[in-house]
Amino acid sequence: MPPTSPIPVDEHGKDTSGPERQALIERYRAVRQHSLAWCEGLGAEDLCVQSMPEASPGKWHLGHVSWFFEAVVLLPHEPGAKAHDERYLHLFNSYYEALGPRHPRPQRGLLTRPTLPEVQAYRQHVDQAMVAFMQGCDASTWALAWPLIELGLHHEQQHQELMLTDLLHAFSCNPLLPQWFQGMPSSLGRAAGSGPAWHRLEEGMVTIGADGRGFHFDNESPRHRVWLQSFEIATRLVSCGDFLAFIEDGGYRRPGLWLSDGWATVQAQGWQQPPYWLAPGDARAPAHSA
Repeated sequence: MPPTSPIPVDEHGKDTSGPERQALIERYRAVRQHSLAWCEGLGAEDLCVQSMPEASPGKWHLGHVSWFFEAVVLLPHEPGAKAHDERYLHLFNSYYEALGPRHPRPQRGLLTRPTLPEVQAYRQHVDQAMVAFMQGCDASTWALAWPLIELGLHHEQQHQELMLTDLLHAFSCNPLLPQWFQGMPSSLGRAAGSGPAWHRLEEGMVTIGADGRGFHFDNESPRHRVWLQSFEIATRLVSCGDFLAFIEDGGYRRPGLWLSDGWATVQAQGWQQPPYWLAPGDARAPAHSA
């Protein structure tokens, strides 16, 4: 949930949210542009494919995150606002029951229409309307709308991650093994001394959950206490080099490293490596591995 606060006013009751508005407008533009940056070098075919029912086409992601701002911010809070296309309110809804019916998720890959240019035009329409709204709404409307805008930006960033994973799965199903990003380094990140350091935390009572400051999703609250057993956590993210070391160490042949369901899947599907993973030196290898 976004944090809440009273309308910022001075001693004369004048709205003083100008700097905060401008900062949010700039962040809105940056997040929205980042979604488009993921699509550079991709064609309409790439952005329309749905490789499994749990994934969504990139084109649908682009439309859905725009639908959020139109359906949740503009239509309820901008006087006289009208939907860019009433059909999109149904087409790009995902699971928001209170906002009406939706197109079945497993059938999103059948949506050859609207075309990619039409979805891009929809995004442009929403962006222009959103910036005008943020610049022009009164203080009381701003107090209601800015937490929703903040939520919408975090929502779009979630879908940026989904765009990556969904298209990566689609590319893994293609025997041509196409690469998405051009010019990525071929190194798998396994250099001498590059292993992670470990930080140990002793057992004890700890407080977890959002503290009410800054943005948080509803499942990150309420703040509460739990007892944790001692553990160690790496001081950096897992790298492709770490995955390679796991493969070479026989990780896919050692049941003791897997939960029972995972090991059953390894056996049933003959896993020997992560999806979209090629051995170094393979002539078909993309610029980077999953």
